[in-house]
Amino acid sequence: MDPSRCFVTNVKRLIVKVGTAVVTRADGRLAVGRLGALCEQLKELNSQGYEIVLVTSGAVGLGRQRLRYRKLVNSSLADLQNPQYELDGKACAAVGQSSLMALYDTLFSQLDVSSSQHLVTDTDFRNGSFRKQLSETVKSLLALKVIPIFNENDAVSTRRAPYEDSSGIFWDNDSLAGLLALELQADLLVLLSDVEGLYSGPPSDPDSKLIHTYIKEKHQGEITFGDKSRLGRGGMTAKVNAAVCAAYAGIPVVITSGYATDSIIKVLQGKRIGTLFHQDAHLWTSVKEVGAREMAVAARECSRRLQAMHSDDRRKILLDIADALEANESLIKVENEADVADAQDAGYDKSLVARLALKPGKASIYLFLDLCFTLIIILQIASLAKSVRVLAEMEEPIGQVLKRTELADGLILEKTSCPLGVLLIVFESRPDALVQIASLAIRSGNGLLLKGGKEAKRSNAILHKVITSAIPKSIGNKLIGLVASREDIPDLLKLDDVIDLVIPRGSNKLVSQIKELTKIPVLGHSDGICHVYVDKSAKVDTAKRIVLDAKIDYPAACNAMETLLVHKDLSSNGLLNTLTKELQHEGVTLYGGPRASSLLNIPEAHSFHHEYSSMACTIEIVDDVQDAIDHIHQHGSSHTDCIVTENHEVAEIFLHGVLQCCSIS
Repeated sequence: MDPSRCFVTNVKRLIVKVGTAVVTRADGRLAVGRLGALCEQLKELNSQGYEIVLVTSGAVGLGRQRLRYRKLVNSSLADLQNPQYELDGKACAAVGQSSLMALYDTLFSQLDVSSSQHLVTDTDFRNGSFRKQLSETVKSLLALKVIPIFNENDAVSTRRAPYEDSSGIFWDNDSLAGLLALELQADLLVLLSDVEGLYSGPPSDPDSKLIHTYIKEKHQGEITFGDKSRLGRGGMTAKVNAAVCAAYAGIPVVITSGYATDSIIKVLQGKRIGTLFHQDAHLWTSVKEVGAREMAVAARECSRRLQAMHSDDRRKILLDIADALEANESLIKVENEADVADAQDAGYDKSLVARLALKPGKASIYLFLDLCFTLIIILQIASLAKSVRVLAEMEEPIGQVLKRTELADGLILEKTSCPLGVLLIVFESRPDALVQIASLAIRSGNGLLLKGGKEAKRSNAILHKVITSAIPKSIGNKLIGLVASREDIPDLLKLDDVIDLVIPRGSNKLVSQIKELTKIPVLGHSDGICHVYVDKSAKVDTAKRIVLDAKIDYPAACNAMETLLVHKDLSSNGLLNTLTKELQHEGVTLYGGPRASSLLNIPEAHSFHHEYSSMACTIEIVDDVQDAIDHIHQHGSSHTDCIVTENHEVAEIFLHGVLQCCSIS
């Protein structure tokens, strides 16, 4: 459940308002499918004990469509030659209301739900006795699990025209829904629209962004409204006005899509959909969100203060971070477990869930630029803290003399290590990576902007909070910025005058997109097509241990084995069969190249250049070490490759022939 939607746990009575654009199709006819899905949602909620009041539009639009047809049928030839379809809105309302309610009654009856009709006008609410009686009647109906259906009685309303007059206590069905929410003391108001929620501009504008939480102080003067919907009188402006009035009176409001078949249920499950209006929203989110440039400039200023610190002071910051991680272990685990549960509920691949989990027994190696820091992280809070302490004790990386050249007598040129500046790192759904990257950045004096996978949002947020809380005020907690949305990345990529390096960790597509969008240097390595070559001289036990460990220890890691290359002689001495049986016994799905698939009777791989990141791999048979090297050059990604051999000469050929970032023999 999204933290900002926790209020739904206390919802008992809710008002649902459905607009004309949802009730009807583009041609004016009833959208029976959408209405059926709406009624099914309300039936489900009704059976769960929720008290539901429905406010519906659509009568005028439906009546207009019917009267146009009736007028066409009764027209003379002369009338057809000069068609005039100006119809009285009140007549349309009178005709359409009976048809609309008949459909609701039919749909609810099929679902074994009773409904009631309530037509009201603005004048009615000026009468205190009416308002009291209305509340008592609705209360009685809700106790009987009846769903009251409200609509403004446009047919007899004293309003001048149902699409023009906005005077009175309420002036459309959006404001009627807000008024009923107050009168009936509802716990939640849901306004269903033909778009996903409130956008920063017209929804058709590609630059417009969905606003998940409306903050009056921030958004009131910033939103640009587009045209109102094709039908109905209110549009998004009316919905926002009604939502603001209800929310600031203490009733939460969500504007969301009425086209989705389960939007109301998702709202009540606490899902982050639509736009939320809440009287405490300003306490959850800063009124002035930090812009891309402001975040980057703040990180640069903080990093300069960090660089000026003595090595022992930066070391102490890391020690304080380690202590803070241990002190907040229970809170971190709660947020991480929530991420894992959400990922499992969403049906994400097991390999992604494995990346998310902060649990013991998983290790990763993170190589940070050319500082030659290799940090092994055991994914358990205590081990994370321990690894940060190990990093704190490492040799000072800043100011090391890397090269000294005497250019002339008394003139010496020195090359010394220094911080890079501000780094923007986009990484996958691995919350442990945030701790690794942040710790290395602090030790090396760099500012940092981080964008982690959305699946690890809660874990990243709590880890970021814990880490930045340990940074002294003299440096500033804006040293490490956490980018909230991938939509913010394009703005950051324009800041080549502030950000010094971008490191994207993800798919080929992500790395390519980032390279295209920025002038900032990009250090990107997208694929991990890692090979293990088993030579003919390999020992059986050694080969088994290495192959199994390379695949099953952590299959989601970027350096896990994706392709197993086996010398052709091993197909006759039994080692190939032994390796395949061991892998299958551990649950690894095997695919073969052209030679291996026919020999082992396994499915043929669609491509050798494929990163499974799961319990699957490709097997192929090669003639010798040179054939293995050629295969790796053609299909590999220059990441990590390994040879298993007892022949020193063959090992040297492999190591010199395969120039990867990590070659192992």
